[in-house]
Amino acid sequence: MTEIAIANADQSARWNDRAGRSWAELSDLLDRVLAPFVPLLLDEIGPVAGRRILDIGCGAGALTLAAAGRGALGLGVDISAPLIEAARARAGRVAGAEFVKADAQTHRFDPEGFDALVSRFGVMFFADPEAAFRNLRSAVRPGASLACVAWRSAAENDFMTAAERSAAEILPQLPGRVENGPGQFGFADPGRASAILADGGWKDVAIRPVDVECRLKEDDLRLYARRMGPVADLLPALDEAVRSEVERRVDAAFLPYLQGGEARFTAACWMVTARA
Repeated sequence: MTEIAIANADQSARWNDRAGRSWAELSDLLDRVLAPFVPLLLDEIGPVAGRRILDIGCGAGALTLAAAGRGALGLGVDISAPLIEAARARAGRVAGAEFVKADAQTHRFDPEGFDALVSRFGVMFFADPEAAFRNLRSAVRPGASLACVAWRSAAENDFMTAAERSAAEILPQLPGRVENGPGQFGFADPGRASAILADGGWKDVAIRPVDVECRLKEDDLRLYARRMGPVADLLPALDEAVRSEVERRVDAAFLPYLQGGEARFTAACWMVTARA
């Protein structure tokens, strides 16, 4: 498989810089938080033993490795070099798991080389999602299944925006959240998401809401708040006084989520399914 030009330049720059390094360094923490989605996705596509599974936006490889653990032949693809390095380090000599740094929108996959496509929050970042899903359609055999989870709206995922809401007053440079464009909430509108897949040649597209309880330890929450998201991206460049005030506000914003030494929140998502 030969990689061709990266079409998602903005996302490539982000995920090969601080964001990608932070995700790689905190991959164990983040995979604990998002652990419920792994069996949810694999169960959605049915028995995977002996099947070739393509994992888009694989991150540090948790879903690909879980598929391999069930006997699949898994290929994880991500645009981020730090995350692919982390995935390969985790995999070691695990049979059935391979990882490739590539832009899935343009990568030349082996035609009809996979039996199923999965993604845990990896399909919302394409600059041209219609082109991306056409390319992915060509990578799977006719009748192959697709199962992806994507975030619903920012309004339904208050935990994900708590830090920036708390700091917005003193950080006017914070970028605004963009729904229905490349980014975390790119699939917020299920009608748009359905149209993207249909345009890409996928059939029997179905989108249903799933609400999943996620948890992280209180100490992990503090680390998460200082390393992940738009506010965390700005922290290193702030002067000490402003940074301290931002951190104070962010800590206070997450207090309502703490119960018995851990943070709990509901991840409001879409389960997107289709067939090639």
